[in-house]
Amino acid sequence: AIGCIAGCISAGRISGRKGRRSALRIAAVIFAISSVSMGLASSLTYFNISRFFAGVAVGMASVLSPMYIAEISPADVRGRMVSLNQFAIVTGILFTNIINYFLGANGDDAWRWMFASGAVPSMLFFAGIIILPESPHWLVQKGQIEKAKKVLNKIGNASYAEKTLQQIQQPVSETNKIPFYSIFRPQFIKPVIAGAGLAIFQQFCGINVVFNYNTTIFESLGFNKNDQLMQTVFTGAVNMAFTFVAMALVDRIGRKPLMFTGACGLAVLYVFIAQALHAGSIYSSVVLLAAIGVYASTIAPVTWVLISEIFPGDIREQATSFSVVCLWTAYFVLTFTFPVLAEVMGDIANTFYIYAGICAAGALFIHYKISETKGIALADMNKIFRH
Repeated sequence: AIGCIAGCISAGRISGRKGRRSALRIAAVIFAISSVSMGLASSLTYFNISRFFAGVAVGMASVLSPMYIAEISPADVRGRMVSLNQFAIVTGILFTNIINYFLGANGDDAWRWMFASGAVPSMLFFAGIIILPESPHWLVQKGQIEKAKKVLNKIGNASYAEKTLQQIQQPVSETNKIPFYSIFRPQFIKPVIAGAGLAIFQQFCGINVVFNYNTTIFESLGFNKNDQLMQTVFTGAVNMAFTFVAMALVDRIGRKPLMFTGACGLAVLYVFIAQALHAGSIYSSVVLLAAIGVYASTIAPVTWVLISEIFPGDIREQATSFSVVCLWTAYFVLTFTFPVLAEVMGDIANTFYIYAGICAAGALFIHYKISETKGIALADMNKIFRH
C-alpha cells in the first residue's frame, strides 16, 4: 500500500510531463522487474524492497489507466470503457487465484513462481501500450493540435473529431496549467471532495476485508486449507461475473444510482453476514459472495469511472492522483485496522456492523454530494459542480 501511494503521487507528474503512454510504459517495466525480483528474493528485506516497487507500479497504473481510458472514450460509452479496466483487474485476480491454487501444491518454493509469474502480464501490458495512441487531451495541453485531431479521427468520424477538439481546447485556452495545491481552491474543491470521498468510501465500505482476510474468515467457519483456497477462486469468479452488470448499466442508468444502490445493499448484507458468522452458518459464504456481487456491480467499477471523469482538465492529473492516494491510504488503514477491530469487538462478525454503518453514511454522502456525470463531455465537467 505504501508503494501504491508513492506510485500515485509520481503518476500525475510523469504523465503530465511525458504523456499517458510513456507513464504507463514505465509502470509496466517497473512491475515486470519487481515481479522477477520478488521471485528471486534471498532475504525478507530484498523481498520487501521489491514489493514496494511492485506497489509503485500498481499505484501508477491505478491512476493512469482509468484516466487514459476516460480521455480517449466518447462520452456516451465512457462509463462502460472505464469499467473495462476494472473488469481486466478482476479477471487478472481470478486467473491469479486459479494459478496459485495449482502452484500451491508444488513445494516450499511455489510462492516464488507465484510472484515471478507477474512479469508475463506486465510484458503483455507493455506490448499493448506500444500500439495505443496518446491521449488527445494531453496532446492539446501540449499544443500538439494536429496529432490530437488524428487520434480523434481514429476514434470517431471527422465531425466527432472536430467537435471534441473544440470542447477540449476551450478550457485549455481559458486556464494555464496550475500547481498541485491549486486543487484545493474554491472553484475546484467540490469535485476534489467528491473524488477523494468516493475513493475513501470504496475502501472503508469494508469489502476488501473479505478479499484480504478470506482465509481467516472461512477458517473461523471450519473450512480446511484447500477449501479456503477454493473460496478465493469463487470470490474471484463472482467478482468478475458481476463486473459485467456494471458495464451493462453504468451508461444506461448512470453512476449515482449504481453507487447509491451499492452502498445501501452492502449496509443490509453486512448485517446478515454478521448474524450468519455469529451463528457459524455454512450459508455465511453465500451471503459473503452476495456482498461481493453487489460491490462488483456498483461501487468497485463506478468509483473508478467517477474518479477518472469528474475533474476539470486543468487539474485532472493532480486531482486524480490525490484521489487515488486517498484510496490507497484508506486501503492501508482498512487492512491494518481489521484485526484490531476484531480483537476489540471480540469477534470477526461484529466488525461487519461497523462496516454496515459506514455504508449507510456513504449512501448519504453519495445522495447529497455526488452529481450525475452520465453522457457529459470531460470538457464540461467543471460545470456540474457549480450549482
